[in-house]
Amino acid sequence: MKRVRFAFTIVELIMVIVIFGIIAMIGSDIFVRIYDNYILARTVNTLQTKTELALEQIARRLQYRIKDSTIARKDANLTDYLFLADADENYHILEWIGYADEALKGKWNGAINAPGWSGFIDLDANTTDRNGISSPGSRFDFANEIVKTLSGATVSLDGTGDHVALVMDGHVGDYNVSSYGWHPHVDNDYALRVSCPGGDCTTDPTRLGFVNTGKKEIYEHYKLAWSAYALVPQCPTGVDDDCNLTLYYDYQPWEGESFEQDGSGSLLVEHVSTFKFTQMGDSVRLKLCVGEHIYDKNISYCKEKVVF
Repeated sequence: MKRVRFAFTIVELIMVIVIFGIIAMIGSDIFVRIYDNYILARTVNTLQTKTELALEQIARRLQYRIKDSTIARKDANLTDYLFLADADENYHILEWIGYADEALKGKWNGAINAPGWSGFIDLDANTTDRNGISSPGSRFDFANEIVKTLSGATVSLDGTGDHVALVMDGHVGDYNVSSYGWHPHVDNDYALRVSCPGGDCTTDPTRLGFVNTGKKEIYEHYKLAWSAYALVPQCPTGVDDDCNLTLYYDYQPWEGESFEQDGSGSLLVEHVSTFKFTQMGDSVRLKLCVGEHIYDKNISYCKEKVVF
């Protein structure tokens, strides 16, 4: 009996190889696309996280700003600044004086959490005059401890460092933003330097004395401040869409200091392509875009936030 053998012909083998090659090519292209999409999605997610974290850190500082002190500076000329509401998009540095929120919260005195400063001045007290103020409910000894801790003992109410500033609420008529001490004018009529009488904050923790005596406008409400803050995009020469955004702090304009010479800096986020801000009433609107270069693509993520 004749045995029949079944086998592939050369043509059939070639066709099978060609088909397998096509399938392999399509499959590898699919895998490459899946991997590329994964990389892009991961990059976008990372940029989103970086942008949101940076804006959150900015907002936490900015919400404790003394609103009338907020200014905008130009990059090329740090002596050129305007009150934020008057600045346009050519101003890229945001700067403000922050009130001492941590000191306001105070410390536990054994019965209650006593504020370091109450924010109120007794205008009828005999000790409220051109030499100092009386602030019922304050514990300036607590405020002094907190400020010294936060500033690394470079600022204090006991005369051992730079002075804390007392800022009155209620400036009217001759309002001038430069009177907060901003460089280069160093006119600190609105940020009055204060200290505890005799450098002792424990004997009468509701009293503060003015470092500079003389005629002053004293209002019922005030805020204490120990630091100014600046948000500064730092870009390579000739580049304006790939910058580092740095937060400067721990400097006192009322002492003639400026962020570029005296402040401490902390990098918030790298590869910033856009940092814009504008004032709307008492609110500040921020826009931040962070980018990254992946393969031959520039990926960017933008987010806006309003700080009241």
